[in-house]
Amino acid sequence: MDVLIVGAGPTGLALGIDLARRGVDALVVERGQGLFPGSRGKGIQPRTQEVFEDLGVLDAIRAAGGPYPTRMVWKNGERIGEQPMFEPVAADEGAPYTQPWMVPQWRTQEVLYARLVELGGTVAFGNEVAGLEQDAEGVGVRCADGRTLRARYVVAADGGRSAVRRAVGVGMTGETVDPSPFVVADVRVEGLDREYWHAFPGPGGTGLMLCPLAGTDDFQLAAKLPEGTTPDLTLDGLRTLVAAATHLDGKDVTELRWFSDFRPRAALADRFRAGRVFLAGDAAHVHSPAGGQGLNTSVQDAYNLGWKLDAVLRGGAPRELLDTYEEERRANAAAVLGLTTGVHRGQVRRGTATVQLGLGYPDSSLSEETRAVPSAVRAGDRAPDGTVDGVRLFDAFRGPHWTLLGAAAPGREVTATAPGAGVKALPAAPQSYGPGVFLVRPDGYVGWAGDSADGLGRYLAGVGLR
Repeated sequence: MDVLIVGAGPTGLALGIDLARRGVDALVVERGQGLFPGSRGKGIQPRTQEVFEDLGVLDAIRAAGGPYPTRMVWKNGERIGEQPMFEPVAADEGAPYTQPWMVPQWRTQEVLYARLVELGGTVAFGNEVAGLEQDAEGVGVRCADGRTLRARYVVAADGGRSAVRRAVGVGMTGETVDPSPFVVADVRVEGLDREYWHAFPGPGGTGLMLCPLAGTDDFQLAAKLPEGTTPDLTLDGLRTLVAAATHLDGKDVTELRWFSDFRPRAALADRFRAGRVFLAGDAAHVHSPAGGQGLNTSVQDAYNLGWKLDAVLRGGAPRELLDTYEEERRANAAAVLGLTTGVHRGQVRRGTATVQLGLGYPDSSLSEETRAVPSAVRAGDRAPDGTVDGVRLFDAFRGPHWTLLGAAAPGREVTATAPGAGVKALPAAPQSYGPGVFLVRPDGYVGWAGDSADGLGRYLAGVGLR
């Protein structure tokens, strides 16, 4: 096979979808017997909603969740005030989605899995990776049951304790963000309305929150406990915790559906690539959950890597193109780690800083800005939405192709029989882009910008399009 993806979380499933729609021979393996059952990463940021629109799952994601509720703060059994969860971000033509959408992680994964199967992809459950060996042509992956799978490339999307990362000897450098233990659980609760995200602050920065999970009957319980506390993750233990922190009776917690405990940590893999093995998602970076960045950054790892693997495997692009995955995504992940730590410590507000619409690759070797006077949208920037001759740009971008704004596609036009083979062209860019010619990558970032199409051919050759 071409690509073996280890891990069927949001990262692995999103990459599987992208490769499947491109016709790349890929398999997702997952050590568990099924998909992850918890709500953990419940926030879908606006940039990820754009990615999901391209991958064909946004309608299902929107239907599966809902907007974030306002936070209601309680003290001594009384409501003492409302607090918005996010600073508002104004919508405009270039950014149709500006607010996070709440979807429990288990449901996001169900949507992604259904799309992967629809495209002909497969997840092989119950396959734990025990080791691997690389050579000049590919990677042999040993499973715990003794079988060996072979692929030209392997992507580790198997979480913060990644077996693949350990197997290739890549270290992870980080820090503890908060020494206090945290508990998160999916529970059924009586006696609380579902209009608000209920917050119960405690002494010394401790506290408990109960958030109604959109599209379900569950609440997500999240609690910060005093340092040195050992969490009791049984139903009775959580009932005791709720009774101590809130005005509710412990028996109002009627069911425990999933639970976890952790100490918030920020860590970054020393490398995102080791030969023919790539690290993505939590295998490459671990975040505090504050600000809802981890799942989103992980999905965008997959979105960055998918088109590059396809370009090298099927498009004739030089193998050096794959080096840009680490170049772009490691710097991006490092910046997001700093952001999530800042949100956790109360130094950064949720809002413009956390919707991820401003993230880009201005310093990437794939970003070529050749105009004498660059405009508002530059090479390396996210390509905003807009309209050209009645065509919505995000509709034009949708699919595995490149899009050229302001010039004719040079000889590699997209056709129905070769959806990944070339460049779709529109006669102009929206006025919001400013003057120039813009080549938009398959992942929605401006790769090349010029005053005219002069010099575009050399760039296209470097990514396997000429």
